[in-house]
Amino acid sequence: MKLRIKGNSIRLRLLRSEVERIAAAGIVSEEVRFATNIDQVLRYSIAVSDGVEAVTVQFTDNHILVLLPESTAMEWTQGSVTSLEAKIEIDETDTLCVLIEKDFACLERPDDPDRADAFPHPKAEC
Repeated sequence: MKLRIKGNSIRLRLLRSEVERIAAAGIVSEEVRFATNIDQVLRYSIAVSDGVEAVTVQFTDNHILVLLPESTAMEWTQGSVTSLEAKIEIDETDTLCVLIEKDFACLERPDDPDRADAFPHPKAEC
């Protein structure tokens, strides 16, 4: 799972095996280690939850947790929908933008190590 952060937006791109893991186990997680200390790790996860009605984001103990409603997650993992987008109002002036995408094979880099597990690119020639 790839994480991209810019300003007040996060973008998560998942390979086929990660989307399959969400469908089967309900969660996929990654982490970035900045040092050996446990408090120097950034974890990020996407999990299915029957306790939310919309895409929700929680941030506690250096962990970004994106929660998906069960019906939304199943539709996304099982169907042809390629992305989920949410705008989460933080207060009167700030919004957190969340984009979750199926990761397509890169057309310009055929040697990309993720290529075998990526979704077929819709613009690829047959």
